[in-house]
Amino acid sequence: MNGTMEAKSRAEVKDQLEARGIVITNIKGGFDMSTFGVIGSGVKSKELSTFTRQFSVMINAGLPLVGCLQILGRQQENKVFKNIIVEVTSDVEKGGTLAESLGRHKKVFSELYVNMVAAGEQGGILDTILARLADYLEDAASLQSKIKSAMMYPVVVLVVVLVATLAMLIFVIPIFEKMFEDLGGELPAMTQAVVDASDFVQHNILFILLGIGGIIFAYNMYYKTNSGEKVIDTVKLSLPVFGPINRKMSIARFTRTLGTLTSSGVAILDGLNITAKTAGNRVISDAIMKARVS
Repeated sequence: MNGTMEAKSRAEVKDQLEARGIVITNIKGGFDMSTFGVIGSGVKSKELSTFTRQFSVMINAGLPLVGCLQILGRQQENKVFKNIIVEVTSDVEKGGTLAESLGRHKKVFSELYVNMVAAGEQGGILDTILARLADYLEDAASLQSKIKSAMMYPVVVLVVVLVATLAMLIFVIPIFEKMFEDLGGELPAMTQAVVDASDFVQHNILFILLGIGGIIFAYNMYYKTNSGEKVIDTVKLSLPVFGPINRKMSIARFTRTLGTLTSSGVAILDGLNITAKTAGNRVISDAIMKARVS
């Protein structure tokens, strides 16, 4: 049996596999994809929702758990997801619960997903829980698509305005500047300011681009800090146009997630804790945790 596993070292992989009773023949190291800026599980949300929907239908039809996983694994075209399903199947065959087995792959199966599956196993309603999870994932994808569509128009307008402004400063204004020079006389203050701006952009375009890159890099580094995340997420909720969209998105995610968890039998305190982690905004997350404590 071949498979993939994320770990800090080969020794950690060896220890984890031996703990599961797996005999190791060879361990090959792979790339740390995050080093190259590739972030994520390698599994698309559509693939996860389809897997969950098919899983719920099979369980509802009375097929055994391991049999369902084996069929889903064989059908899966994504090799990364296929290997994960194979590992989950192996863990379940060795006596582990489905929730525990899924929980070993945190990049694919979120805490919300694992906790809902655990509640389904304990309550004997796994098929119902999987169906709710599939609904949740599909609704989340639909909401995300609507949000992207709503934000696309102002972003496109902003980009077009910036590109048009740069094009005028670099290509159009120099032509008019030459015409004004040929005519002679002193330019009006406003016109001279535009000409000066054009000259500045033409002679410093490389530094301007480097400056923009530096600002983006500094933004990302600052956002990774505790204080930076709070400040930026606060600003996101206060921005004109985008602020209301971000607030509505966070509130919709909160109500949908908490409602799905509590209706599936997850305790309210655990539900609030999980919901805070999936809020997508530090300010909203802190507010949820304060509500949980009170």
